[in-house]
Amino acid sequence: MAYRKLGRPSDQRKAILRTLTTALIWNGRIETTETRAKEVRSIAEKLITLAVKEYDNTVTVTKNGETYTNDAPSKLAARRAMMAYLYDVKETKGDKESKSEYKARTADVNHPVVEKLMREYGPKYAKRAADLGQGGGYTRIIKIGARRGDAAPMAILELL
Repeated sequence: MAYRKLGRPSDQRKAILRTLTTALIWNGRIETTETRAKEVRSIAEKLITLAVKEYDNTVTVTKNGETYTNDAPSKLAARRAMMAYLYDVKETKGDKESKSEYKARTADVNHPVVEKLMREYGPKYAKRAADLGQGGGYTRIIKIGARRGDAAPMAILELL
């Protein structure tokens, strides 16, 4: 697979791309250099496509007279692949939110970035694909000119 080296050793390059991809999914928009934006775009598109394919893939299980809804094996594998690549980001506590309210709100979410991909972006982009009849194209790169200091070409990468 061809990729840009970004002038970094492989461990630093992988860390930068993981951090930028996590920030893009969590915030919906990042500002970085054009070459980094192009690399992050391809990674983010693949993760979002995985979420679109697997977000509603569940299995109903009856055990001891009770019915449970679990992830299908392919959805579980997709979640684990996302968790392996993305960093964990803590949910921010609201301004007027008490500690107990914050704990109650975040009790059921272990990996907020993965949950955001599955619960928010998966259904959103699946609906968009059904309406427009197309898949992919989840991100946009807007060039914003040269960075002051080293004149590196800068860009804004955002989710549509």
